[in-house]
Amino acid sequence: MDTAFLRQIEGFSLTTAEILYRLPDYPKLLQSYIWQDYDLAPRFPKLTDFLDFWAVNLDGALYRVCVAHRKLIAPAEFSFIEGELRLH
Repeated sequence: MDTAFLRQIEGFSLTTAEILYRLPDYPKLLQSYIWQDYDLAPRFPKLTDFLDFWAVNLDGALYRVCVAHRKLIAPAEFSFIEGELRLH
């Protein structure tokens, strides 16, 4: 049986993270890396493990991580507050 299907039955959903990091030799420049796997919202244990691995083993310092997951994006969860779009 397909492992992706089994993970969905266990509650996992496809998670995409855009990771911006600083280039080791040129710290003023940012590079983008896309990570994608099945993970559990809202704690994201697989993504957290990956980011911990990155911080310990890779030279590029993390700058920002943006996460997209179906449980994070729903029309009722977003609203405009003082001209900004915020997640509740």
